[in-house]
Amino acid sequence: MCFELLKTRNIHFAKLNNMEKEKEKLFSEFSPVTAESWKEKIVEDLKGADYDKKMIWRTSEGFNVNPFYRKEDITEGIANALPGEFPYIRGCKADNKWLIRTELTTDNPAEANEKAHKLIKEGVTSIGFKVKGKMVSAEFVEQLLAGIDAEAVELNFDVCLKRTADFATHFVAHCKAQGFNLANVRGSLNYDPIGKELCKGVAIEDYAQTAKAIIEAVQELPQFRCLAVNSAKLCNSGAYITQELGYALAWGNDYMQAVTEAGVPADVAARSIKFNMGILSNFFMEIAKFRAARMLWAKIAEQYTPCKESCKMAVHAETTSFNLTLFDSYVNMLRTQTEAMSAAIAGVDSITVRPYDSVYETPTDFAVRIAKNQQLILKHESHIDAVADPAGGSYYVESLTASIAKEAWRIFLESEENDGFQAMVRSGKIQEIMEKTGDDRRTALARRKEILLGTNQYPNFSETSEGKTPMEERCACGGHSHSCGGLKATRLGEEFEQLRLATEASGRRPKAFMLTIGNLAMRQARAQFSCNFLAAAGYEVIDNLGFKSVEEGAKAALEAEADIVVICSSDDEYAQYAIPAYEAVKDKAIFIVAGAPACSEELKAAGIDNFIHVRVNVLETLKALNAKLGI
Repeated sequence: MCFELLKTRNIHFAKLNNMEKEKEKLFSEFSPVTAESWKEKIVEDLKGADYDKKMIWRTSEGFNVNPFYRKEDITEGIANALPGEFPYIRGCKADNKWLIRTELTTDNPAEANEKAHKLIKEGVTSIGFKVKGKMVSAEFVEQLLAGIDAEAVELNFDVCLKRTADFATHFVAHCKAQGFNLANVRGSLNYDPIGKELCKGVAIEDYAQTAKAIIEAVQELPQFRCLAVNSAKLCNSGAYITQELGYALAWGNDYMQAVTEAGVPADVAARSIKFNMGILSNFFMEIAKFRAARMLWAKIAEQYTPCKESCKMAVHAETTSFNLTLFDSYVNMLRTQTEAMSAAIAGVDSITVRPYDSVYETPTDFAVRIAKNQQLILKHESHIDAVADPAGGSYYVESLTASIAKEAWRIFLESEENDGFQAMVRSGKIQEIMEKTGDDRRTALARRKEILLGTNQYPNFSETSEGKTPMEERCACGGHSHSCGGLKATRLGEEFEQLRLATEASGRRPKAFMLTIGNLAMRQARAQFSCNFLAAAGYEVIDNLGFKSVEEGAKAALEAEADIVVICSSDDEYAQYAIPAYEAVKDKAIFIVAGAPACSEELKAAGIDNFIHVRVNVLETLKALNAKLGI
């Protein structure tokens, strides 16, 4: 019997070997295709259009992205290490398991404890507690963590900086009293004095001694990190990917310098730092960002300690509020889902998905459950956690990783030349850079060079706010994040939302009538463009199939009591139709031409001064229309 099984197995292996040989023979029959051949084919298909302008993407991060990548584009040595091997570009562990984290406030410790138990039963493996400083006590910690297994669930605490050391002492005492194996207790404390100075403008002098005391308080918990680099704050101000990464590295390096100079051993200092990084919607670049982050931090930590294990970067990723919206808020689920997926593929240690409704209300139980389930889908249906470094070997991702690493390292070196990250915060330089970046991104949104679905493009025509208003976020101490004297945290779409809310508050909903006439394809395309354009301000848009004459269209617009009339036709036909249409409605409605026709100067001479097209600033145009409408 054994002989027969062995014989069968040998036959099977022989067949496999033959198949491999046939495969090699198959590919040997095809000559290799060079990168130049691919480029020549693309140039041919472009039919004279400029290759660089059409096909090469100049990113806001400061480098170019090509239309295709090949093996030779990968930087030599960048992907040679295996997952779990220094410099950890492919992950700090040999698998891709991550923790699902949910944040809880603790105004009532008993209620927070009950919610935590419920979340743990539903699959959450990491809890983040926001703790007000005045509540810190041994009794509070006991009540908050009653019945929670600190060996099975990661526990993270955002505590007022002045009381973090006290909380650390109480937490360690609690773990000992419960008989936990301290080596298995995982979690973090959010001690981030530089972050407070960045956001609140409050300088905390000589923080290194306090940081040292906290590190010593939790020294019996080898998997517990207590110094935080909260670069997600930069994301919420609009930071580009390379900016967040470059400054996060400088931020972490400042902590390494400070605590090692205070007498903390370098390997202990490195193991005490946790990076809380943001995630935005640039899917592939976010994957590359986290991979580059691990590699660069390992190189920095290596300068302090020869212990390769201590060079591992602990990364918690969280979806940010920057690109969340009040209107069409269910789209927030799509944004956070792709964001969480990019972080999971990148191999982070834990992920927080912000509930879709957090922009305008304290998240409901439903929204919290959905946010948690979004990660469960990635684990149990997509099985992303079953493959170590899923993006490894992708020519595109590996090339992006190298490009992001190069640009982020340049930013890091610039900060070091300016005496470090904290010095730049203290001088206001970081706040100035972030404010400019945020303004640039909002300008790009206003011009539709950056798209926020449901806000500046394809808004829900019939949606109203239903009383929803933007919420202000608060820090653990109860302060308003928007009232800080430092970093501004303005969501990308806030100005569009304010415009739309102002329209609703006026008590009237202006009507925008599409006077479609002439060339069928052009009038339909321009009507669709105009409807999307004007609905972004909350106007009621009235589209039409087309009119046989200007008189018919103008009559229908006036009968509809339109506040705005948009003529939609082809550039050639505007010379024929635009002025008669304007004359028919000019005293009764605002008249707009959809497009930028060659006859624009003639139309302006006739009194037409409103044109909407792809090159105008959408936000400023809508603000001007609101002003004309008395809103």
